[in-house]
Amino acid sequence: MQDKPSFAEIADEFVDFIKGAELVIHNAPFDVGFMDHEFSFLKNPPLKTAEMCTVTDSLAMARKMYPGKRNNLDALCDRLGIDNSKRVLHGALLDAEILADVFLMMTGGQIALLADETEENIQAVESHEEIAREDVDSSGTIVFQATSSELKAHEAFMALLNKKSKENCIWLNRMEEETIN
Repeated sequence: MQDKPSFAEIADEFVDFIKGAELVIHNAPFDVGFMDHEFSFLKNPPLKTAEMCTVTDSLAMARKMYPGKRNNLDALCDRLGIDNSKRVLHGALLDAEILADVFLMMTGGQIALLADETEENIQAVESHEEIAREDVDSSGTIVFQATSSELKAHEAFMALLNKKSKENCIWLNRMEEETIN
């Protein structure tokens, strides 16, 4: 790290980056403690991470969801069906990408990517028809079938999810994997 800038050199840019954001951190008190310690050397009065942004502790969330179980990233990946095979050693960037997948699976948060009410989002969500078709299969189960326009609306919604998630829509990726297999 000798060739990298010190925290003091990047602090202003870092503050601009996190200000008003939501930080999702696994075992947040640990990392926030380090950040606040570094901030304590810079400003008077010192900056506090939690005063600049929202901090979500994914470990605390996991402990509530899965009490009494191991809740490290590897255990959560196994439990939630997330591929972490590239994670041989601890690496901040890879861990952040894995944590993003874990957090989305724990919260269903991919829908939040569409929370802004842009015209494009509203059309994608509202372009479905009321379900009025049903059949009963041989077991007596009612089966609803999507119309072609609903299938198109679903495809448009999935494409929008994929765009908003920077080509990383979990559901679309899984559908593509199932199609290949």
